[in-house]
Amino acid sequence: MTVRRVALLTAGGFAPCLSAAVGDLIERYTQVAPEVEIILYQYGYHGLLTGNYVVVDEEGRRNAGILREFGGSPIGNSRVKLTNAKNLVDRGLVEEGVDPLAFAAEQLRKDGVDVLHTIGGDDTNTTAADLAAYLHEHNYELTVVGLPKTIDNDVVPIRQSLGAWTAADEGARFAFNVIGEHRSNPRMLIVHECMGRNCGYLTAETARRYHELLGTKNWAPSLGLTRERWDVHGVYVPEAALDIAGEAERLKAIMDEQGNVNIFLSEGAGLPEIIAEMEANGEEVQRDPFGHVKLDTINPGQWFARKFAALIGAEKVMVQKSGYYSRAAAAHEEDLALIKQMCDLAVECALRGESGVIGQDEENGDQLSAIAFPRIAGGKPFDITQPWFTDLLSQIGQPVSAAQ
Repeated sequence: MTVRRVALLTAGGFAPCLSAAVGDLIERYTQVAPEVEIILYQYGYHGLLTGNYVVVDEEGRRNAGILREFGGSPIGNSRVKLTNAKNLVDRGLVEEGVDPLAFAAEQLRKDGVDVLHTIGGDDTNTTAADLAAYLHEHNYELTVVGLPKTIDNDVVPIRQSLGAWTAADEGARFAFNVIGEHRSNPRMLIVHECMGRNCGYLTAETARRYHELLGTKNWAPSLGLTRERWDVHGVYVPEAALDIAGEAERLKAIMDEQGNVNIFLSEGAGLPEIIAEMEANGEEVQRDPFGHVKLDTINPGQWFARKFAALIGAEKVMVQKSGYYSRAAAAHEEDLALIKQMCDLAVECALRGESGVIGQDEENGDQLSAIAFPRIAGGKPFDITQPWFTDLLSQIGQPVSAAQ
């Protein structure tokens, strides 16, 4: 297969890997196939539909390594679902009666793209596979090589999605400053709300890294500086059943003893109960183009804070969200190493015409490979029976809950 033109796009929500992955892909092509032209679609599938792209020039190739120092995405993201025609018509991206998938596929043909690299979650990558399938049926061969991006780490069957480690690290750092507020009032309740609509991985991993961070500090109990007051006291994820009354009794004892309680909460924990309560009260539950509940309109952290505050006798409540702080961070060292490995293999696969999503295949001994698109799916639940998670709960005195 002859590769003349390669296109890159980033899509979905941000994760601390997008900028570095774009830079690494550009650098790798420049090293092994400098003759290949690289274009960058602006704002993900939005740019593909509108034909909005830039060509990477010589200066861009020289400066690609700088992208590893930044978070966000230099080429832009958007939430565009190509199978939601009505939404795309409403946004002016396609005309009424036009099949967006066919329109996007024809744009790739028009732009002369031989290889499409998509950096995103399961929707982003499987949509790219649909584009390739459409083009194949119309006698145009497109190789699609995706990279798994999500701070939720919930792509089946991939062991570790890019950016999730960094997001947890950044969340732990965020928590350290927020929990520093615990002595600002007697009987203080602090809720640290992490992203994770359906998967509790980020919340659990953030709590674990924060708990381990405390182990590197020196303490002065006689001066009121105790690890017990700074520690995690509750970790709540969507996959685990939550006995609010039982947990409130445990947390009230902690509040009575040390004057504060610190909770790490996944934004998806208790979501069905919250939605049911809103609908029973006649409130509208807003949803995005993918049909997902708009969590920023729900405010799970505030909901849980009200419930627990009343039950444990909190005098002051603070709810802080680390999501946007964490997901737009520059990738940390361990993520950078994984990004480099995946990008090198992505280019290798692209040049030999092998499509798939690059990842450590959990169903094949964690081998790093191009995983066939039909095997890619979202919504991988966090395994609450993992020893490291049950050990964390044991250390903070929280009962191991049953699965939802």
